[in-house]
Amino acid sequence: MRAKRAFGEAVIRIGGAAAIPAVLRDHRVDPAELLAEAGISPSLFDDPDNMIPFVSLGRLVALCVARTGCSHFGLLVGQQGGPASLGLVGFLVQHSPDVATALRTLVRYLHHHDRGAVPTLVINGNSALFGYAIYQPAVEAAEQIADGAIAVAFNIMRRLCGPGWQASEVLFAHREPPDIGPFRRFFQSPLRFDAEHNALLFPAEWLTRPLAAADPELRRLLQKQIDELEARTAGDFPHQVQRVLRTALLTHGAAAGQVAALFSMHVRTLNRHLRACGTTFQQLSDEVRFEIARQMLDDSTMTLSEIAAALAYADASAFSRAFSRWSGVTPRCWRVARSSSPGCGS
Repeated sequence: MRAKRAFGEAVIRIGGAAAIPAVLRDHRVDPAELLAEAGISPSLFDDPDNMIPFVSLGRLVALCVARTGCSHFGLLVGQQGGPASLGLVGFLVQHSPDVATALRTLVRYLHHHDRGAVPTLVINGNSALFGYAIYQPAVEAAEQIADGAIAVAFNIMRRLCGPGWQASEVLFAHREPPDIGPFRRFFQSPLRFDAEHNALLFPAEWLTRPLAAADPELRRLLQKQIDELEARTAGDFPHQVQRVLRTALLTHGAAAGQVAALFSMHVRTLNRHLRACGTTFQQLSDEVRFEIARQMLDDSTMTLSEIAAALAYADASAFSRAFSRWSGVTPRCWRVARSSSPGCGS
């Protein structure tokens, strides 16, 4: 059985989706009519700092795809975004001393813009992987939102590094779409679908690039505002742990001791804080693993062995036992049921 959520519904700033009305108009769809059908007031788009539940954004994007018939709607929305789409966090990013600090700043503070997903930065030798992973459960059009986020990430890298920056590869954790032409034209980089992550792969040497336009004094003032936001949300500890867990799982460092170390605390202290909030580390870990597994089963053609490896299970059998415990069905039966294919065996 699925673990119960220990905290409130995730929300996201509408600034990241500000281009939705314009893209609808480009496809001759009246934004006012579609928003009314979705139960969303057009005034939501008047202020980029307005918040929308992550699941509501998913329903809206799914409706946009259906009404426009555009299978790359999320990409079109995202490619119009950039650092400014992230509000205060985006401005802090742009005034970092170098690219590495900028991306680590984004990873550290993006939850003030988006509480339904987590950004990642993994450096492996001469390569860097800058990614985006949704952990809010049961989100419609999750692959569309992820496509948009990777487009925004691409624009952020171009803004930080200049027009000479190019991704070595662009990864998508979903099946190849019917038409990959728009993806090729925008990213102009090798594409890989059915990947473990939604991410940009690029040479790590770009991380040392200084940001000439950065203003240290403005960064200090922006950091003060972020610190005040952090203080106001300090009580949302389970959400912070879940966000860190999502990142840690993607880098195979999600043991309780490893996660506790990221909060500079002993594992006993971590467990005590979580108990005080009415949850446990195992409950949060199971919830995050279940959501990642569902996304991989629903949106990709990865084998059970590949999913098991991505979630740090010893083998496919161990993953299947855990998934059956969470959902009441095997991962194979889950995938068959979701794809409306003929029945499955045991």
